[in-house]
Amino acid sequence: MVAAAVLAGVLVLLALLGVIWRARRSPKGRIDARVLDILVASSAAPRLVTAGEGRVVAANAPARDWLGDLPPLELLSRDAARDYAGDEAVARLRQAAMTNLAASAEVPLDGATDETEWFDVTVRPIGEGYLLWDAVDITARRTITDILNQERQDLADFLYLLPGGIYSVDVDGTFRFVNQRFADWLGYHVDELSALKLNDIITGSNRPQPDGEWQGEVHFRTRAGEIVTALVLQSTYDDAGVTRTRTLVVRDGMRREPTGASGRIAYERFRALFDAAPVAIAISDVDGVIVDCNRAFEKLTEQPRAGLIGSPLLERVVEDDQRTFAGELDRVLAGESEGSHVDVRVSGAGISQTSVFVGPMSAPGDTEIEGVAAHFIDVTEQKELEVQFAQAQKMQAMGQLAGGVAHDFNNLLTAMIGFCDLLLQRHGAGDPSFADIMQIKQNANRAANLVRQLLAFSRKQPLQPKDLNITDGLMELSHLLTRLIGESIEFKLIHGRDLGLVRVDPGQFDQMIINLAVNARDAMPGGGTLTITTGTEVFDQPTQLGAEQVPAGRYICISVADTGTGIPPENLGRIFEPFFSTKKEIPGAGTGLGLATVYGIVRQTGGFILVDSSPGKGATFSIYLPRAAPEVEDAEAAAASQRAKAAAAKIAVLDAEPPDLGGQGTILLVEDEDAVRVFAARALKAKGYKVLEARTGEQALDILRDTTGVNLMITDMMMPGMDGGTLARLIRVERPEIRIIVISGYSEEVARGDIVDTADFHFLPKPFSLGQLASKVKEVLAGA
Repeated sequence: MVAAAVLAGVLVLLALLGVIWRARRSPKGRIDARVLDILVASSAAPRLVTAGEGRVVAANAPARDWLGDLPPLELLSRDAARDYAGDEAVARLRQAAMTNLAASAEVPLDGATDETEWFDVTVRPIGEGYLLWDAVDITARRTITDILNQERQDLADFLYLLPGGIYSVDVDGTFRFVNQRFADWLGYHVDELSALKLNDIITGSNRPQPDGEWQGEVHFRTRAGEIVTALVLQSTYDDAGVTRTRTLVVRDGMRREPTGASGRIAYERFRALFDAAPVAIAISDVDGVIVDCNRAFEKLTEQPRAGLIGSPLLERVVEDDQRTFAGELDRVLAGESEGSHVDVRVSGAGISQTSVFVGPMSAPGDTEIEGVAAHFIDVTEQKELEVQFAQAQKMQAMGQLAGGVAHDFNNLLTAMIGFCDLLLQRHGAGDPSFADIMQIKQNANRAANLVRQLLAFSRKQPLQPKDLNITDGLMELSHLLTRLIGESIEFKLIHGRDLGLVRVDPGQFDQMIINLAVNARDAMPGGGTLTITTGTEVFDQPTQLGAEQVPAGRYICISVADTGTGIPPENLGRIFEPFFSTKKEIPGAGTGLGLATVYGIVRQTGGFILVDSSPGKGATFSIYLPRAAPEVEDAEAAAASQRAKAAAAKIAVLDAEPPDLGGQGTILLVEDEDAVRVFAARALKAKGYKVLEARTGEQALDILRDTTGVNLMITDMMMPGMDGGTLARLIRVERPEIRIIVISGYSEEVARGDIVDTADFHFLPKPFSLGQLASKVKEVLAGA
């Protein structure tokens, strides 16, 4: 992700330098409109250029959709969210635009919906009188930040509004923390108490000493001079070498009974506060046995108080976390720790993530530790949000990594296949080296097929449904599945007869089967059997299958069954939810998106998916996809027959007379990979062409400025500095007579999407052979 951001920044900088250079060479600093169009088109986010009094002179499609007919400052001023100080952000941008300076601001906008949208808006000068505007939608990032801030604020509100007083003082009695409840009891504001010392608000001789453990009844003096009697429980801790207190104040707000019953009344008041506390609290003795707990702890563990008292506190913690928790308990009981926070999981009907504070407990006036008090704060939702955010970043990084690996591998395979072709020109069928060279080429072609199948993991283009033969699709995928599940799992593929065709995106179909296979593999860590079975199903009327209502019709059924651990009944209703995973205990496994992706593909294709499983007996996923109409199948069969006949005729012609792939003309070859460029240059020169070579887009532009008569440019898409898409756009504007072939290790849809979807640009995917390169060049130069 960081590398992609750096590359994007470099491309924008190069584009800006090109704009400024052209502005200086143009009269009065004016910039050619075509150059401005190229500049704004290089960004996928809203980008535009203004001049004069904010007049828009160039804008890409996202910017036009965002602005409509309004200048940027007018839109921002109109929609700025006043509740979030949007006017201040717009004012900074306006000042920068007026003074011809660069500025950036996060601007909240009131959109068409009730939700506020956030944009990171940047303005910077380019040339004389021109401003470049960029806007990036950061609403999702702000939403996550707001959620986390709200949770922190909720915790702070809990402490401030707890139905008991809380304060912390230094050894000299200076307040370091006071909650709102304690301040309200005494008639002060929190800030006012922070300026006082503890002895300033206490009367009588019974005063807590802030340098150690203490508990007792204290008389506090309010602002109005009234006396408030309260029970004070105090412990101390070391904060960077400074001793401070943690003090709980239980107010004497109930009617007192006759003298002698004060201890029982104080206990009843403390018991009421203890049970009403929203934080789960458990108290144990020196042996770690629970002697008391509040209602919140009963709810957390889903156990009644009677069943908890007398049981070990350690048993409430998940086994994997017990060692950490036991170590902290031992340190507190041994007097080695005044208490600290530790994250553990608590077991109830489910598993709850908690943040626990463990502190010592002693009798009044006694330093001997009699037990511990453990305060459990449930942070399950916060942890899940953090994990989901990390998983989303992981999936994005995996997609970028898969694309980059495929691109690099295709460059290597292009060189391997190409140099094999060059060797085969010198070593014919009778040569001793012929068989060895053919083995290298054949294995390189097999590697190319594996790379294409691996791209199924990271397909990003929209669905492109085609009529697919399920049997053929599974056969092509079987080699990858065998390697994917490993040698410890037996793979069985059982084909039904007369299945017919389904209309589905082949790439999405591959991803669906791969995801189910990976899910089955993870359910069989000790080995097992994965069976994929196909067949047909006819429903004469709408049929209820599980929770799905399946319309009447003909369906092709694909069943993926494993002999793994199975799925617990309580999870069956959630397995297709995004981010839901039963593999969280396995580090690095279970993103929670695999089955959700399968469900989305199946439903988008018009199909249905059902699951049948029980613990210990494996799981079976059944996918029902609508079968294509018979006339479509007949048309497909006829088309296949025509293609077969045409291919046979073409082979016969090739056998009779090899095609002439030679030609004439000047070709500019732009490729940063030396091996690919050397092979392609040699191959084209051998076919009679004059070849000019360039390693970068900038070098290619220099060659074109000094050279005339170039007929064709072949450029790679991914290059350092100026990429192939930007180079192709510039050449199309400045030298429209030059034909252009784009080569790339990515798919054609991705590569062409980076430039423009037009017949002006031709595409040749990597890896390619000598014959494919020469044939494509001859075809393009011939104007085909």
